Amino acid sequence: MSSGLVFTNDNCIGCNKCISVCSAMGACISTMTEDGKPRIDVDGDRCVACGACIDVCEHNAREFVDDTERFFADLKRGEKISILVAPAFKANYPKEYESVLGGLKKAGVNRIISISFGADICTWGYLNYIQKYNFIGGISQPCPAVVSYIEHYTPELIPKLFPVQSPLMCGAIYARKELGITDKLAFISPCIAKKLEIDDPNNKGLVQYNVTFQHMMQYIRKHNISGPLATDEIEYGLGSIYPTPGGLKENVYWFLGDDVAIRQIEGEKRMYEWLQNNKDRIKNQKTPFTFIDALNCENGCICGTATDPEKSETDDALYALLKIKSESKRDSKKTAWGRPLTPKQRLEKLNSQFKHLRLEDYLRKYTDRSAQCVVKIPNQSQLDAIYESLHKETPESRKINCSCCGYASCCDMATAIHNGFNHKENCIHFEKDEILLLGDAKELAANLEKEKEVIEEQKNSIVATIDTVDEHFHTLYSSIEDMNSGNESNAAESNNIARDVVDIADFTQQLQEAMNQIQELLANLEHDNAQVLSIAKETNLLSLNASIESARAGEAGRSFAVVAGQINKLSASSKQTAEQSDANHKKIMAAIQTIKDGTEHLAEVIAAVNERTQNLASSAEQISSSTAVVLNAADAIRKSLDELNGNIN
Repeated sequence: MSSGLVFTNDNCIGCNKCISVCSAMGACISTMTEDGKPRIDVDGDRCVACGACIDVCEHNAREFVDDTERFFADLKRGEKISILVAPAFKANYPKEYESVLGGLKKAGVNRIISISFGADICTWGYLNYIQKYNFIGGISQPCPAVVSYIEHYTPELIPKLFPVQSPLMCGAIYARKELGITDKLAFISPCIAKKLEIDDPNNKGLVQYNVTFQHMMQYIRKHNISGPLATDEIEYGLGSIYPTPGGLKENVYWFLGDDVAIRQIEGEKRMYEWLQNNKDRIKNQKTPFTFIDALNCENGCICGTATDPEKSETDDALYALLKIKSESKRDSKKTAWGRPLTPKQRLEKLNSQFKHLRLEDYLRKYTDRSAQCVVKIPNQSQLDAIYESLHKETPESRKINCSCCGYASCCDMATAIHNGFNHKENCIHFEKDEILLLGDAKELAANLEKEKEVIEEQKNSIVATIDTVDEHFHTLYSSIEDMNSGNESNAAESNNIARDVVDIADFTQQLQEAMNQIQELLANLEHDNAQVLSIAKETNLLSLNASIESARAGEAGRSFAVVAGQINKLSASSKQTAEQSDANHKKIMAAIQTIKDGTEHLAEVIAAVNERTQNLASSAEQISSSTAVVLNAADAIRKSLDELNGNIN
């Protein structure tokens, strides 16, 4: 924020009244002090110095700056300064007017010129500009707050501002050009915003000081400044009534008649709202008005923003001004202010009075200052996010429009938050919701405290359980170590048994192979035995034949018969031996078959035993390996339990 003419002092309590009367969004910004107190500050770039916040603040938290201190300091240093006195000064201080001017003279003021005369020039300028340029529907500009508002917030209306200078500047130009005054000029002013006009580069440094009624009178009374009675130098006419509401309008009526359509509008926020609501019509020349007489202050400059607040509470200043007005309307027909004259005659005399003036010398330009007053309009998504942060979840809650935040609507508040002009804590309904939530939070905290106690009890129980589990795990760990050692021994023994069984299996295999060989040999023996039986049969047959032949031969064949008998005995013996051999063979074969069958069964059993032994060895190894894993896991669990126990404690 930049500093401006109006500022906040330490009396501010952040009540938001100033926001509610301010016509310039962002000029009043809700903030928080370092110690957490609410405060409404002023952004000088956005403030138009309308003074509404000063009027409404009952805490005296708003002040303004002017040039009073510098003015008196320069007088003390001997600076040559002449003063231009606002018409409202005489109305506010009718009894002190001359004594105050005398005191200023004594303090070093050179010349004193009433701006009532400058107002007469201003009226002349308006009438001539309307006639010369057919400038219809324009906005009057004697009020610097109105000019500032248009430059900042309705720049589209700048072309509709009368380019004729205000009474102050008309008086200053006249003093410089016609009276040849080279002194610094100080304006004795009822208005804070006049400093904006004085410091405006478009006015080329015509005036150097804005010395407000309020601050000047405080200074004079504090320093007991007084002197011989004095008054202003130049005679003036109805310019003296400019400070009243519609003063310019009444001047125009005086010269053009009552049939002229002039829109009179004043009153801080109401007037600015009217300008906003009618700016398109004004811009597009769609009003029926010759011009619009707009003033910031509801009661005109006689109760301006820098006048004594106590005087604004009565109509005393208005009464005094009405007396001045009556005195200005003379009975003479010689001046433009003569009562007996017609409006046309008055205008002729006014033009005659100022015929030596050049209208162009009393014209001015304006500056578009709206770039420093941009208000970003949030889109719907952004608005929704802001509303949600304010706990405004329903359409109804978004249209409460209580104005406690200072804004007319919840939407305006959301827009202000979006631009950083305000904050959600300044919404009373948000605070109410927060209080309710705080109550819920307190209840939750109480419940959590109870939960904490329960958890503490559970923790203690868990710790005790962990201690018990840890104790069991130590026992389990020891058992697993023993089992692991036993499994490793069993695995070794199983491997030894498996190797012995393999040796037995090899022996049975060799025995079975030997039985097979014996069986083959017996088979050969059986074959030989069969041949012996065959020979025995043939020998027996041969012996039989020999016996037959011996019988036939008689005695001669007796020896042959003996041989035949021996052969027969040999055949019988061979047959008997062969038969016994065959019987023994069968018994041997049966025995061998029994051994063979037994060997095969033994081989099968050994194979099964070997397989089981190998499985046992493998299982033992697996058990040993698994036991090692379990042992590691148990060790890790034990460590985790120790760590968990430590963390819980």
